[in-house]
Amino acid sequence: MIADTGINQPKITIAAAEIAPFAKTGGLADAVAALSASLAANGCRVNLVMPAYRSIIKTAINDAQYVADIGFRTAGQAVPAGIYRYPIGPSQNIYFIRCDEFFDRAGLYGESGIDYTDNDRRFALFSRAVLEVAGLTGSRIIHLNDWHAAPAAAILKLQPERYPGLNAARTLLTIHNLAYQGHFARDRWPSLGLDPAAFYPAFEFYGGVNFLKSGLVCADRLVTVSPTYAREVTSEGCGFGLEGVLRTRAASFSGIVNGVDYNLWNPENDLYLVQHYSAADLSGKAACKKAIQQFYGLEEDPAAPVAAVVSRLADGKGMELIREILKKLIGSGAQFILLGNGVRDLEDFFRALPSVYPGKAGTIIGFDDGLAHRTIAGADMLLMPSQREPCGLTQLYALKYGTVPIVRRTGGLADTVKPAEGDRGDGFLFDEYSGTALWEAVNQARTWFEERPSWQSLMRRGMLADHSWSRSMQQYLQIYRALLS
Repeated sequence: MIADTGINQPKITIAAAEIAPFAKTGGLADAVAALSASLAANGCRVNLVMPAYRSIIKTAINDAQYVADIGFRTAGQAVPAGIYRYPIGPSQNIYFIRCDEFFDRAGLYGESGIDYTDNDRRFALFSRAVLEVAGLTGSRIIHLNDWHAAPAAAILKLQPERYPGLNAARTLLTIHNLAYQGHFARDRWPSLGLDPAAFYPAFEFYGGVNFLKSGLVCADRLVTVSPTYAREVTSEGCGFGLEGVLRTRAASFSGIVNGVDYNLWNPENDLYLVQHYSAADLSGKAACKKAIQQFYGLEEDPAAPVAAVVSRLADGKGMELIREILKKLIGSGAQFILLGNGVRDLEDFFRALPSVYPGKAGTIIGFDDGLAHRTIAGADMLLMPSQREPCGLTQLYALKYGTVPIVRRTGGLADTVKPAEGDRGDGFLFDEYSGTALWEAVNQARTWFEERPSWQSLMRRGMLADHSWSRSMQQYLQIYRALLS
């Protein structure tokens, strides 16, 4: 094996606000965990960094090794913090940043839909701690994820004298969703403890502070989670105010689609399923469909196409389009199931569906990982009519499980779902963000569903497509090597 101190197998620090299985609110946690595992399997030394939230303090921190105390001053206040190392594999460690004042809380970013008012101080401390871990571990690559860790790139570039051991280190920032940027008022600037001269070149955003912008300006390399999304966010009005910054970094900005961990998502060995199946033997999917119809209170009709939504109920996810077509969908003989939570009025609408369409619609408000596996396995179609979707993972899970995705042609959905045409493709796509366009795609899918041989060929093509992390990991590894060469 090539020495892990070299260019081919570098030491890497990967920082994120959430990493599965220790803390998770969305795809960020899964993506970071899967990428790090794939890198470690390829011979890299990977050091993950995340805050020690309450759940970690109650569990994993007891088995972690104390490494060092680190002191910070934010907003003129001294805040004690500690670093703890927790081994998770032969070439992987996770470093928890323990600061109970900031992280021993019920939520990760806020509670009851309201952000914590001191998130600027919490993640300013976290960003500095990332650099401390990178120095302790001798990392040559510092891979930051989203706005919570982005200031680390700016701190290292604008105040390198604070971290002399990292002079040879290079930074990469992955943007998982540009809509979330870490905006704070101008008077919160002292939280970062940076020289005032750093404000305008890196953090200033319409008079306020923008954590993500600091990473976009200062990181050595920028990546987002699909090639199409990388193009979209540089277009006027599509970059949430940062499209101009991204255009200036065009030579250092690209898209890499997230992958799927097939050790966790595979119908051939998924422990959550009532019966396993594969592209070679699809018979088990019928049992999964029957089980999910029973669970959601639907009529047990194998001939009725089951259309599923597994999603956050949030702006941009296309839920209003689904509301628009739902009556026609049920009237066409299809069944509908939803697993998700989010905006209250959407929760209320979908929660009421089983009483409006008894035996035809089922809803679970909330989220459960095992139920997500069973729902995707039991459905025939997955609806993802997103207005914007940086990458998306649910459509990749659906493909592997032979559940045909119906998606809008945007972001990672456009990059991963191939339109069904003759004996090619594995899903159905539409362009216009409207209920009419979604309904046309659903109707096309229903026509295919009625032709069982064609539909099963469609299923198999999706199941055999390779969306594993191995390919995406190699693209990241190429970037790391280019940064160090």
